[in-house]
Amino acid sequence: MANRCGVKEHLNELVMQALLDVRRKASVELPPEPAFAIERTKSKEHGDFTTNAAMVLCKALGMKPRDLATQIVQHLPPSRHVDKVEIAGPGFINFTLSKSCLYGTLKRVFERGADYGRSEPIEGERVTVEFVSANPTGPLHVGHGRGAAFGASLASVLEACGIDVQREYYVNDNGRQMDILATSVWLRYLELAGTPVRFPDNAYKGEYVYDIARALKSAAGDRLRRSAFEVASDLPLDESQGGDKELHIDALIARCKALLGEADYRQVFDAGLNSILDDIRDDLGQFNVRYDTWFSERSLETTGAIKRAIERLTRLGHMYENKGALWFRATTFGDEKDRVVVRENGQATYFASDIAYLLNKFERGFSRAIYVFGADHHGYIARLKAAAQGLGLDPSKIEILLVQFAILFRGAERVQMSTRSGQFVTLRELRDEVGADACRFFYVMRSNDQHLDFDLELAKSQSRDNPVYYVQYAHARICSVFRQAAERGLTHNRASGDAAKQRLTVEHELDLLSLLQRYPETVEKAGQVRAPHMIANYLRDLAAALHGYYDGANVKLLEDDDDLRNARLNLLLAIKQVLVNGLKLIGVNAPEKM
Repeated sequence: MANRCGVKEHLNELVMQALLDVRRKASVELPPEPAFAIERTKSKEHGDFTTNAAMVLCKALGMKPRDLATQIVQHLPPSRHVDKVEIAGPGFINFTLSKSCLYGTLKRVFERGADYGRSEPIEGERVTVEFVSANPTGPLHVGHGRGAAFGASLASVLEACGIDVQREYYVNDNGRQMDILATSVWLRYLELAGTPVRFPDNAYKGEYVYDIARALKSAAGDRLRRSAFEVASDLPLDESQGGDKELHIDALIARCKALLGEADYRQVFDAGLNSILDDIRDDLGQFNVRYDTWFSERSLETTGAIKRAIERLTRLGHMYENKGALWFRATTFGDEKDRVVVRENGQATYFASDIAYLLNKFERGFSRAIYVFGADHHGYIARLKAAAQGLGLDPSKIEILLVQFAILFRGAERVQMSTRSGQFVTLRELRDEVGADACRFFYVMRSNDQHLDFDLELAKSQSRDNPVYYVQYAHARICSVFRQAAERGLTHNRASGDAAKQRLTVEHELDLLSLLQRYPETVEKAGQVRAPHMIANYLRDLAAALHGYYDGANVKLLEDDDDLRNARLNLLLAIKQVLVNGLKLIGVNAPEKM
């Protein structure tokens, strides 16, 4: 990933130059690419940056860590960006930046504007990020919301890091679950048409199924009507009847297809698919989540992609036949068991589609494929990595990121969710209650691999305890200062403020400048470790520092002294820009009034 952080790059060059001088004096060789880190310190007492160069290279140079650290410090070239260098602990070298370096941050923010924190495009880096991809069998619920917020934010962060990102939704428009939905819709249609049939235990029971059935009846009239006897006679018993719910629903699906015929069944099937998919598109759009591609699973079959993938695995010697079924030797590549790809009846499995879809991503020219799955998909990691190796792809180019469950609480009561039963809280209902901004922020403020308890009351509160309110209020507060200045007839001269930037000497001001300087590093790190929650945490820190400056620094922002006022307004304007940039990455608005 291209390094956007000029300060870190500068310090790295200083240390490298010092190491070269030490090497010449000691007549020893450095490793071809010395691997040392330059990182932000965890405490201001230790300066701004620290490096472990002396500790990781002391053996190669035949010196004790602190002795090497002393030599490095003695040979560091002078720099106007560094105010102080100290040796700490076993051999860390700590750097304190000069004030002029901090003041230069304002110029960089203003020069880059909306692009501050973004890097230049990285040639050859084309990444597809697939996220949400919920089966179109019902509305999105609050669990899907976390995957949507994480995936969308991650894609935006990767783009800010210079990567060409494609956002993709994999539409399951094929297979058994969609057949269950189609059958559920048809049975509700029959009920509305006056020929009710017993509704199966394993069907989709939500009110939305009635809505689809009503639209279907309006479009088809009574043309799809069949008698209850034709539909229900001689079916295996359902679970509540003492039988097997899976056998019952499968037999009912087969009966549905036989009675309707291919064309009419497709009309019922598409009525359910298109209605729910349209709802999902609208829901995600209102959630500030967009996609570049809605990829059809059905297309894998119609374009021959599944057949090509199986042929490739067969050609490479990774398929075998057993009891009439075709198996992939997944255990060869570390999976816990071999996987059926084609059943005895000749029907391709879901895993066959997964293999074909994986191959298709790389056939489309992507250099890396990122999957965002729910935590219950942990088993997919080994099998997809195995499939990649079997196909001759580089498994390191496939990343599977798991999103832990989001648990919604109403008071002290946990709300249960089940798409099949229809008893669930939809993402739309959650947005209506707390707002899209609060949803987006709350969903990404913790790492994706941590469980999230979604506190409705906190999300709706207007207090500093509500993180999204606190961050948005920081932006609105800055806007208010500029409105007050205009009302008092005070102009803001940015050039005058830039000339007087050295007058920003209050500790709060220097801390804010340091935080602004950290933003590009934060974006870069968030992209490297796939952690958009780092952006949310940074914004909380920046907002807290701004509020502390406003409330507790004992400074007058709208100073009578023109130069000092302009310098402080420049600082506020830079903070405002970075708040906007960061909030945009995680899909949250920056209101001017609260």
